[in-house]
Amino acid sequence: MPTSAHAMKTAEITAIPGQKHYLTRGTGAYRRASLALFLSGFSTFSLLYCVQPLLPIFSQEFSVSPAESSLSLSLSTGFLAVAIVCAAAVSEGLGRRSLMSISLVGAASLTIASAFAPNWHLLLVIRALQGLVLGGVPAVAMAYLAEEIDPRGLGATMGLYVGGTAFGGMSGRVLTGIFAEYLTWRPALFLIGAIGLAAAIGFIALLPPSRNFVRRPGFDPHFHLKAWFGHLSNPALPFIFAIAFLAMGSFVTIYNYAGFRLVAPPYDLNQTELGLIFTVYLFGIGASSIGGLLGDRIGHFSVLLFGLVLTAAGSALTLFASLPVIILGIIVLTTGFFMSHSIASGLVGKLARGTKGHASSLYMLAYYVGSSLMGSAGGWFYAVEGWAAVVIFTLAMLALAFVSACFAQQFARRKA
Repeated sequence: MPTSAHAMKTAEITAIPGQKHYLTRGTGAYRRASLALFLSGFSTFSLLYCVQPLLPIFSQEFSVSPAESSLSLSLSTGFLAVAIVCAAAVSEGLGRRSLMSISLVGAASLTIASAFAPNWHLLLVIRALQGLVLGGVPAVAMAYLAEEIDPRGLGATMGLYVGGTAFGGMSGRVLTGIFAEYLTWRPALFLIGAIGLAAAIGFIALLPPSRNFVRRPGFDPHFHLKAWFGHLSNPALPFIFAIAFLAMGSFVTIYNYAGFRLVAPPYDLNQTELGLIFTVYLFGIGASSIGGLLGDRIGHFSVLLFGLVLTAAGSALTLFASLPVIILGIIVLTTGFFMSHSIASGLVGKLARGTKGHASSLYMLAYYVGSSLMGSAGGWFYAVEGWAAVVIFTLAMLALAFVSACFAQQFARRKA
């Protein structure tokens, strides 16, 4: 008869050929890993996007244009994109869990420090450093899930992780808007940083150690370059990376500049009202999980294409002058985007041939470069031609994303 400890261990993993031991749904280890990764997504995105509702405030307080104020977000996402590529290599030697833990604690501490920034330029420097530090989480989290979770349920767990990112993005925006309304923006950033630090501690306490990951001591540039170029030579993956760039670019563009439109006449929303609009992220949480489950059942590419169409429809709805219709448009856009993102990120793990951390890092590189470049470029369209130009810009990106998804589907079928 096995001991109780041995029985518990075998109940929480599934052994399959090739010496892989996966976490399976319904076990304690699976639940701890799911909650820990949810917390990592929450912390990462609440810290990253907490400045978004503050962009109109930054524009006024520091006398900068809307496009310049967006640098407080774009610099973070831009440096995050660079850091993600390096993070995949660093995690091969340091370990997935250790790198994510260091990143979460460091990013929360920098958010607290940003509350004390005496001028605009130092605030931008801190936000850029925060992006560098946060690079240790997104790609590594995706790699951890792809390596440790039973592949038969990967879509659902990836959806749960993306749901955590949606909840964090919502909480960071909503809470910052409310805190800024009543306490000003500096205490708001301090409190968001403190919440992120608490989430980081919970993550460290809950996440199980890796079972299917073997550290590679030292740093071998040839190994990493070979891994990255190997994924780029996969005919389907570059199109998935293009979807990340274009879909995220369109999503962030709408969210960056909707605030400028809604705090101006005829809407005249205050910071609390503007922040509360971001509660539509709740639809993203549901869409991420539902999208992952539907992808496992009816086909990932079908759900991906549907999600991109929804995103475009939501963007188009924001052209109307009615505030309820604009909010409906943001809801539809958010639902479609998170459905698309949960599917696309899961497809990276399914289509990658080995070194999944490197494949995830390329996906997240494209994701955040799209956020940084397209999110700032949208400010030029808004300043020159107004909201209609912003929407046309996003629809063009989403059309290209749809075409990319069609190509990726064709190449994936040939591979199968």
